Amino acid sequence: MTRSFKTLLIALMLGAVPAATVATLPARAQAADPAVAQVQGFYNTLLAAMKQGGSAKGRYDRLKPVVEKAFDLPAMTATAVGPTFAGMSDADRTALVEAFSRMTIANYAKNFDSFGGESFTVDPAAITRGSDRFVKSTMKTSRETIAFNYRLHQVDGAWKVTDVYLAGNISQMAQKRSDFASTLASGGPQGLAKRINALSDQMLG
Repeated sequence: MTRSFKTLLIALMLGAVPAATVATLPARAQAADPAVAQVQGFYNTLLAAMKQGGSAKGRYDRLKPVVEKAFDLPAMTATAVGPTFAGMSDADRTALVEAFSRMTIANYAKNFDSFGGESFTVDPAAITRGSDRFVKSTMKTSRETIAFNYRLHQVDGAWKVTDVYLAGNISQMAQKRSDFASTLASGGPQGLAKRINALSDQMLG
């Protein structure tokens, strides 16, 4: 990989994530903290899908169960849409959660498409802040190391991701909220769901 950090970060924020391999933690480290184990389990499945290659749709089907297991997609949708999400109709909220979930999975399926020379390393020690835990990880390329930090909370006893911080501190959900704002203002929930689904169609096409 030859991208500069700035170019790579812009690509990540826009969803154009390059392929990356995943460094597997020892089994003892994986079991030390359930939040860490959740992130590591996601990476392990992502790596397997990358090695298998194939079509974006095939990777989508393989990644869907683990993304739904590791990520609190309804909570992430609510954060990305913003305060108006709570006052929407049940039908609109459901449509947005389904669209956002599909886009999240499609993004990984399209952009992590093959096994390259990069690696992910997960810090075995989670950081507790209030009721949340933060798990640090890094993506190492041939030229630089980039931080990916995960925020997780408990849902029915399981730790699930609610945000991903690119470069260690750039909230992906805050970036999505900014990106969605104009579409939501002009097209309402239905317009936003349509736009998100169109983005997924492009990634899976």
